[in-house]
Amino acid sequence: MLTIDKEIIQKFDVAGPRYTSYPTAPEWTNALTKATYEDKLRIFGQSLTPLSLYVHIPFCRSLCYFCACNVLIRPNDEKYGDEYLGYLFKEMDLVAQSMGGRKKIKQMHWGGGTPTYLSEAQLERLFKKITASFDLDPRAEIAVEIDPRTIDRNKLEKLRSLGFNRVSMGIQDFDEAVQKEVNRIQPFEKVQAFYQWCRELGFRSINFDLIYGLPNQTPDQFASTVEKVIDLRPDRIALYSFAYVPWIKKQQRKLLFENLPTNSQKLDIFLQARRLFLEHGYEAIAMDHFALREDELARAFEQGHLYRNFMGYTVRPADEFVGLGLSSISFVEKTFIQNYKTIHEYYDSLKRNELPVERGKELTVDDQIRQWTIDRLMCRFEVKKREFKTEFGCEFDQYFAEEQSHIAYCLAEGLIETSHDYCRVTDFGKLFVRNICMGFDWYLRQGKTSRRFSQTV
Repeated sequence: MLTIDKEIIQKFDVAGPRYTSYPTAPEWTNALTKATYEDKLRIFGQSLTPLSLYVHIPFCRSLCYFCACNVLIRPNDEKYGDEYLGYLFKEMDLVAQSMGGRKKIKQMHWGGGTPTYLSEAQLERLFKKITASFDLDPRAEIAVEIDPRTIDRNKLEKLRSLGFNRVSMGIQDFDEAVQKEVNRIQPFEKVQAFYQWCRELGFRSINFDLIYGLPNQTPDQFASTVEKVIDLRPDRIALYSFAYVPWIKKQQRKLLFENLPTNSQKLDIFLQARRLFLEHGYEAIAMDHFALREDELARAFEQGHLYRNFMGYTVRPADEFVGLGLSSISFVEKTFIQNYKTIHEYYDSLKRNELPVERGKELTVDDQIRQWTIDRLMCRFEVKKREFKTEFGCEFDQYFAEEQSHIAYCLAEGLIETSHDYCRVTDFGKLFVRNICMGFDWYLRQGKTSRRFSQTV
């Protein structure tokens, strides 16, 4: 097990992006209009590139205090889902109309919020609307995020019958004291029963989401959660660092700061969990994921074919994706587009028969080069310099001449190793890969505030 002293932790413990996108969301502006999005969709519709589709269902029945997602708290009443679906279908029609044809979906992901907030009938209506608007590839990866507190076997059977083949389950922590502190009571027995149903129904892949750095967590306490997860043996595990940003997400102010683990303890929790997963047949995948060695995600990582976007790590290239629903993000024709984040603005835009575009960013050539580089570091822990030259027609070291001091710093600190052929992240550097990527972030170097971001440790 790696041991890291507190001086090293303090050195790298800075605020920084998670790089689910580059340029990061704070750099997007409302100068990008619906007309631009329509134009990008039209060009995309004429291409042979298949579609990756994300659908956002924002509703939750209760608020988890750690949550940094865009959610709406609503009681269990179908009227909220019915109203939302009406507007979601209108957005889908506008998107399909702009594309001008039936795109083939190779990857689809429903997230939230809690998609399983919807009733069985609503889930079926949504799925049928999608398949009426687009062509679903029979081999498509079709995934849904599930809150075990909002589902029973009948609803799970409905999802499987519709064609969902992957489920991602929010676990966070099995410890009762932690669950109480973050307002998410979820007994292990409920999760265990749900997991067994998923196996019986033949879902191809099951993912568990865990969060470390929550109040009341300690290395020994969290190890108990990890051991229970290992006993169940999901195919994949996402082990996320808690993003404590109470200046952005006000509900996090309900958490007692003194109950949060220190940065040193937080890193110990991660390293302990990482060791346990590796000792029990899981491979460490990129920054914060683990997969059983026989899982296709582990194989893709080993073969250098791993990809990443707002839907997470994937084995399928997702160069173009469209997001539907409140706050959803699309990336089409080298352009990020984000929908309105408030329900009233989202509904009002669709009442006017307008795509609900709030902001976005068209990538410059420099943006594209840095996006590619950061993606390779995050997904593959390596940039192959010959591949870089083939892709962009210039030498890696020449293009990043201004970054050479950062590269030298990372070398001196043991975060990377370099040669004429590659820039590669070391095992130690994998723990601080966000810090490595920050040195290639042109916008961050301009001295803009980093208070919008969580700590890297």
